[in-house]
Amino acid sequence: MADEKKYSYKYPHPAITADNVVFGFDGRDLHILLIERGLEPYKGSWALPGGFMRIDETVEQCAIRELAEETGVTNIYLEQFHVFSAVERDPRERVVTVAFYALVRKAGYRLIAGDDAARANWFKIGMLPPLAFDHDKIIDMARQRLRERLRTKPIAFKLLDEKFSMSELQQLYEAINGVTYDRRNFQRKMFSTGLLEDRGPSPEPQHNRIPELYSFNEEEYVRKQSEDKLRRNPFDF
Repeated sequence: MADEKKYSYKYPHPAITADNVVFGFDGRDLHILLIERGLEPYKGSWALPGGFMRIDETVEQCAIRELAEETGVTNIYLEQFHVFSAVERDPRERVVTVAFYALVRKAGYRLIAGDDAARANWFKIGMLPPLAFDHDKIIDMARQRLRERLRTKPIAFKLLDEKFSMSELQQLYEAINGVTYDRRNFQRKMFSTGLLEDRGPSPEPQHNRIPELYSFNEEEYVRKQSEDKLRRNPFDF
């Protein structure tokens, strides 16, 4: 009874949801994680992982909880990027959603659909199925924000394994930005940062060759930032 009085208002209030645009990279292509809705509205349609915020949690906690409940994905980079509040965006009631984007290496997670999701699956970013609600608009803005953040922070490495090849890094940049880079110029730019460590040859040959593997020296990046030696993102193109 006390809680009912605490959250009782004279005027109507909208419901709040959190939706997650989860990007994954398989070494060649950028993917987005979607769930097949198990409940109405849009039962059977594909949608972003997300749901209603509980009265005793923050919207960030809601985003993390819904992602874990619907896909089994946990402990990933998550950042809020926009609020969507079109009046008729949800046929159930007046709903405002806070959107987040997340970055995960696709091969690193086993997806387990649960809660109100019938299935969870990865889709190539250029081959998405028809989506429920206004989730196509949310994804479009998330892609735009990802490109913007790529210019200001080295977030690409959150989509890669600890060890990666130069070709993987270039393909990731090309997938995010939608452009093709000259291989030699790209390598020269990356090596000039001084923030890539040589980790030796890959144990798995690719296309009849053995590529060198590298890792991002995040500690050195943070140190240079703290000493104000980085005026801009050194990995910006």
